[in-house]
Amino acid sequence: MCGIVGAISQRPVQDILIEGLRRLEYRGYDSAGVAIINPNNELKRIRSLGKVQDLCDSLAKEDEITGTVGIAHTRWATHGQPSVANAHPHVSGSIALVHNGIIENFAELKTKLNSLGYEFTSETDTEVIVHLVHFYRQSTSSLLEAVQKAVKELKGAYAIAVIDANEPNNMVVSRSGSPLVIGFGINEHFVASDQLALLSVTRRFAYLENGDVALLSVKHCSVYDINGNKVDREVKECNLMSDASDKQGFKHYMLKEIHEQPKVVCDILRGRIEGNSFNVNEFGLNAEELFKKAQSIQIVACGTSYHAGLVAKNWIEEYLSIPCLVDIASEYRYKKNIVLPNCLFITISQSGETADTLAALRLAKTLGYLGSLAICNVDGSSLVRESDLSFMTRAGAEIGVASTKAFIAQLVSFLVLTGSMMSVRTPNNDNENFPNIISNLISDLRALPYRIEETLKCAAAIENMAQILTNKTNAIFLGRGWLYPIAMEGALKLKEISYIHPEAYAAGELKHGPVALIDSDMPVICVTPSNKLLDKIISNIQVVKARKGETFIVSDNESQVENIIPVSESNHILQISKVSDLVAPIVFTIPLQLLSYYVALLRGYDVDQPRNLAKSVTVE
Repeated sequence: MCGIVGAISQRPVQDILIEGLRRLEYRGYDSAGVAIINPNNELKRIRSLGKVQDLCDSLAKEDEITGTVGIAHTRWATHGQPSVANAHPHVSGSIALVHNGIIENFAELKTKLNSLGYEFTSETDTEVIVHLVHFYRQSTSSLLEAVQKAVKELKGAYAIAVIDANEPNNMVVSRSGSPLVIGFGINEHFVASDQLALLSVTRRFAYLENGDVALLSVKHCSVYDINGNKVDREVKECNLMSDASDKQGFKHYMLKEIHEQPKVVCDILRGRIEGNSFNVNEFGLNAEELFKKAQSIQIVACGTSYHAGLVAKNWIEEYLSIPCLVDIASEYRYKKNIVLPNCLFITISQSGETADTLAALRLAKTLGYLGSLAICNVDGSSLVRESDLSFMTRAGAEIGVASTKAFIAQLVSFLVLTGSMMSVRTPNNDNENFPNIISNLISDLRALPYRIEETLKCAAAIENMAQILTNKTNAIFLGRGWLYPIAMEGALKLKEISYIHPEAYAAGELKHGPVALIDSDMPVICVTPSNKLLDKIISNIQVVKARKGETFIVSDNESQVENIIPVSESNHILQISKVSDLVAPIVFTIPLQLLSYYVALLRGYDVDQPRNLAKSVTVE
């Protein structure tokens, strides 16, 4: 959940470190710090509470810190509250260290280190690592050997970067469970939690495997596996745009990323649809064989990705006529799991490093599933490398903490998956019209960027709605059928960035308890597509109106809704263009994204970096 940057070069690295932190600030913004070995081989460290700009302000007040080797960190607090004392880098003697992850046996290690005379100045689990490295450095010939010994005692997840003023020409890094990538320059090397941090200095990257320890110098990079054997890790060229962290004229990253969604859909479909058919090989070389054999599907994900899985369940069961189970990754690991026959295991993650989802995949490999498929936005991530099949969502870097374009990309990817599986399977008695359905699906997907662009034109009307919601403290979201998970996603977005407390319900459940909350001060946001359930949800809305509730209705058939529930001071209707049932969950997401954005903006909150949240959840 934290951001790590490191650099070793022939040129000064302080600006590289700070720029990297700025690009990684979406991963944590409680505090930040930097440690550099200066030309006199002295370790210099600056830390500050707050965001990266606060660190820059602190640096400006100090004498210039410069050097050719350094590490930096932006923190999302786990152990210990946000404070300067708890900020990274942590230091023990001549050694400085930054860390992402959670050390589960830190209390045991702390007791051991206390008995050895080490004093602790923070509440963090990280400080035990730097003291442990320092302890082993006293009896080893190199920093590399000290780190190799220290990490063998760690239980939990970690990515670390370590420097030693007594060994100023080297940096040692290691990972297990938390992501870490090495960047390759010309006579320089870099390390970061995310390659986005380093795109201004390199496009060549290698991903470390669990248990790897790497020794970096100006000219060399040596990687050792968990057993201490020297290994090669493939270096890949990154094609992400280096301007991904540029707002490009938008006030916030979130708004920029909402408006990027038509392009994202086009990027996903490129090469995945050829003529009037799906390119099944985009999922992997043996995808067709697995898709033909699959008799059931298990989806596992967290947060927004979990909501994408719930939408996908509806598509899969409707069009493939096979059972689809959806579980929250953190729950899946701790319950008895019944594996259905020939069940394809699907994970969803934006980063591909989500700790709970990765752990669920590793468990699933022991349970006898047909195979595994990762739907992910980061090629080369742990989830992708460890799955049998993978499908890249091509959403590009998403900086706003509240996911928008990554969610839409996941939904589109699931529609491509559904169509691809239909195209290689024999129609069953429940769905003998596969060819026509596939043709309609392809037509809807190709028209989807236009549908999203049309919906984005409703921004002004949505902002007007947002003004009415600004002073509310609670809200209810209602949806039915395929749109119930979209109501859940809309509620999640609103709570993430506006700090209003919303809850989402399947609209038919309103009368089974939630209706007790309805009064004139309870806004109810209703996702109301003109499908076979329209009359049903209108009846649910009538229940709200009978109790003087204030409704905000998103509809693609305004006239039909208005005939029953006229526009009034307590009844607000947002009209969007009519869309097919297939893509309605995608298109109806857009107004809810914009609604949450404008409510948070009007309430004066930091839209891109909401409190207590970080982008990539790499701890359990």
